[in-house]
Amino acid sequence: MKISKTIALLATALALSNPALADVGKDVYTKVCVTCHATGLAGAPRYGNAADWGPRVSGGIAGLYQSALKGTPKGMPAKGGHMTLPDADVKAAVDYMLGSVKDALKTAKAEPEAKKEEPKKVEAKKEEPKKVEPKAAPAPAPVAAPAPAPTPVAVSTASSEDVNSFNRLLKPASKRNLPPPEDGIHDPANDGTHALQPPLTAFGTLPKSMAGNRINWVEAIAQKKINPRYDRNDPKAEPIVMDLNIVREVKGSMPDVVYPHKQHTEWLDCSNCHPAIFVPQKGANQISMAAILLGEKCGVCHGKVAFPVSECRSCHSKKKDMAKVAAPAVESK
Repeated sequence: MKISKTIALLATALALSNPALADVGKDVYTKVCVTCHATGLAGAPRYGNAADWGPRVSGGIAGLYQSALKGTPKGMPAKGGHMTLPDADVKAAVDYMLGSVKDALKTAKAEPEAKKEEPKKVEAKKEEPKKVEPKAAPAPAPVAAPAPAPTPVAVSTASSEDVNSFNRLLKPASKRNLPPPEDGIHDPANDGTHALQPPLTAFGTLPKSMAGNRINWVEAIAQKKINPRYDRNDPKAEPIVMDLNIVREVKGSMPDVVYPHKQHTEWLDCSNCHPAIFVPQKGANQISMAAILLGEKCGVCHGKVAFPVSECRSCHSKKKDMAKVAAPAVESK
């Protein structure tokens, strides 16, 4: 679809939006949408980035509203995971984000039109051939000794533009669970690598998931499909399972984080996390999404051997009372 039609759709959408909802849209974006739409997490179109929003705007404002309200298969949860939000507030947030790219899309439209002028034809002048006097052949130059061959330099094939290149479980589905010789972890030159069982064969009977390496490992333990070995030296050692949930309150309207010890201690001993990663003391651990994305705190495992951070609702699972969250904002006006 041409960029001019995209501009028309965007202008129509913003014209029809209720001006009284402008502040509401900004508030919802700041409290709910900013987590993904500020950084492009899980493929979300970034606020103020015309290149991200252009293809989506071309489908019409109704389609954008539908995606925001109902969610998308690619990772956008319905209403950003806040099901208590009124539909009008969600649409206002969409309008607010579209407003950030309106001028940028207009500029993008103007550039192709400026190039429509046909170039002027310039006739080349015919020049008469010049007479070239024969020159004496130059004396042969002395032959220098061949230069030594340059030392090969290893070049990384990893894309430096991929901000999630460190997070291998955020790879496309077609790149997950590759055979050992192709996974970039094992040595393809080692004959033993080719004798290993391919993951897709090993995972065939396990319960499926839509995230990470597509296996629901917690459910696999519950169904007795797998039996993790708790001690390297003692195959009969039983795990010490701690059935305790730790709840971390999150500012704004994002659901609170629930850390279930039970599902973790079925796999791991306490010493795997304490005290090197988490200090077992209230208030002693500063945890943020930035730290997790950089492979710290929860990111030590999640994204590498556990589900990636794109699955927001797997951790942010304790819903808040939206009326209580919104109350202070109303009182401050």
